[in-house]
Amino acid sequence: MSAKIGNGDVKPQVCVVGLGYIGLPTAAIIARSGSPVLGLDVTQSVVDTINRGEIHIEEVDLDGLVQGVVQRGLLRASTQIEPADVFVIAVPTPFAKDGHHTPDVSYVQAAASEVAGVLKAGDVVILESTSPVGTTEMMRDLMAGLRPDLKFPGLTRETPDVSIAYCPERVLPGRILEELTNNDRSIGGITPRCARKALAFYKRFVRGTCVTTDARSAEMTKLVENAYRDVNIAFANELSIVADRMGLDVWEVIRLANRHPRVNILQPGPGVGGHCIAVDPWFIVASAPEHTPLIRAARGVNDQKMHHVIERVTQLIDAHPEARIACLGLAFKANIDDFRESPARFVAARIARKYAGRVNIVEPYAQALPVEFTDTGASLIDLDDALETCDLLVVLVDHDVFKVVPLAERSGKVVYDTRGIWPDQPDADTVGTALRLAS
Repeated sequence: MSAKIGNGDVKPQVCVVGLGYIGLPTAAIIARSGSPVLGLDVTQSVVDTINRGEIHIEEVDLDGLVQGVVQRGLLRASTQIEPADVFVIAVPTPFAKDGHHTPDVSYVQAAASEVAGVLKAGDVVILESTSPVGTTEMMRDLMAGLRPDLKFPGLTRETPDVSIAYCPERVLPGRILEELTNNDRSIGGITPRCARKALAFYKRFVRGTCVTTDARSAEMTKLVENAYRDVNIAFANELSIVADRMGLDVWEVIRLANRHPRVNILQPGPGVGGHCIAVDPWFIVASAPEHTPLIRAARGVNDQKMHHVIERVTQLIDAHPEARIACLGLAFKANIDDFRESPARFVAARIARKYAGRVNIVEPYAQALPVEFTDTGASLIDLDDALETCDLLVVLVDHDVFKVVPLAERSGKVVYDTRGIWPDQPDADTVGTALRLAS
């Protein structure tokens, strides 16, 4: 029997489509609230892992939570969809393979088609995947075409049979469980009634404020949040390149500038990575290419920063032809195992291929090197081995384990620090400017 969403006495049966970095934590959080959850994924090994009460991704406290809800019978995984009361779609939205940063919503379309096959009157369908504006309506139209026996919101003058909404996540890897629970949520419905239905569902497990709006505004809000971050990071990265050319310590300049009460410059790095900030701004550009010069320029600056780092590392290696090199980090940010769109991975792979046999990789969150390191001669080694055997250290990720390496263990090393984690590193073996500062 279907549960009525919003009835506090009956917990809805939930199906979460996609069990990746967002889908699995979301499914576990919902299950913890008491609702039985089916997690749907196309990869059998992922399904088997979860059904054993184990996890296939790295995230703080997720292993214990998944184990607990699986043991209690509140979470199970499958490759086959089943009827439910609420469907939460959390599948990837990558670039299309056209070389033009065009959004690929085919995974959303496939998920919507699966859901349409088991929809019934009273169900709620919520899209969480970061998507171009209009995707929720596209999803509605697709399901309506597949299910002419049901009335869909915005397409009927009668009371619709199902409710459809968009509610993007806004979480920080490494803090996903906490932020899924405590962060505010923007819930956009195809109609106000749809938004209210989705709101009742999220209030079961979200402590943050849930604000309702229309679907298109919620879609744009998610893209704007990440484009804002990208533009601000681009300023820091461009500033770091200028400071490098001038022989200035960019970290010192930023530290002093941020003493101004209305200035808050972010920290530069080797680029921008992750599925969100490195990707989502292009969704806005794709929707209005003639009116987004700033967003497009920021993307260009952050992508170019990777090539600037490769150029500087190349200069260092060429100046030390016998040096063994260690690239520290592959993840797109600190203390996670997510390598999607990672600038560190991009830089390290190209350095490894250019200097075959001389490059080692230190990544505490990797069990093996990604495929692009094949035939480069690069080795995955631990930090202790790198400190003992390598002469040139390239810091690409600010993992906590890297931050605590004392100066004594770095003494005599050539260091190129793109993250500013070692402010005490002496200015030695420079190429143009101090190595720590040339990031």
